Amino acid sequence: MAEDINFRPAPLDRDATFYIAGHRGLVGSAIWRNLELEGFSNLVGCTSSDLDLKDREKVFAFFAETKPKYVVLAAAKVGGILANSTFPVDFLSDNLRIQVNVLDAAREYGVERLLFLGSSCIYPKFADQPIREDSLLTGHLEPTNDAYAIAKIAGIMHIQAVRRQYGLPWISAMPTNLYGPGDNFSPAGSHVLPA
Repeated sequence: MAEDINFRPAPLDRDATFYIAGHRGLVGSAIWRNLELEGFSNLVGCTSSDLDLKDREKVFAFFAETKPKYVVLAAAKVGGILANSTFPVDFLSDNLRIQVNVLDAAREYGVERLLFLGSSCIYPKFADQPIREDSLLTGHLEPTNDAYAIAKIAGIMHIQAVRRQYGLPWISAMPTNLYGPGDNFSPAGSHVLPA
């Protein structure tokens, strides 16, 4: 991890522009609701039809216009076992594009703090339980979603590289199995819990 970065967080400016990429998804919408409850007054979100995060030029134009101070990257192409097994190229390339575009634009336009949301599927299929953070990259991934997992691992490595090279206090978090309002309840495309 990035032990070489010494960072003591100051309180967040509740009036600053706060962009939540993926604000309509399960995690992004929960973060949005909590930020509203905490008094943040300038939350920004765009649907994928308004801003295609895979389009680098549009992402950079969006950041140039909105100039967010804080970013949560909760946007991703997600799906269950069937979707991941059927469309691995889409899960890999779409997520890599989204991540690189948002992270590069955030750095270019001076985002002070950024949270990248990974996934619990980044850990090896047969990792010791309970899974420890240092289990990352110690074994083979679950083959049914390895393309998605590789994209998420690349995002984590991107955040770590930004911390090392630019000294920015950006962080990654790995949510475990999620379930709640805004989830995908489709039997063919959802995760195990909501299915």
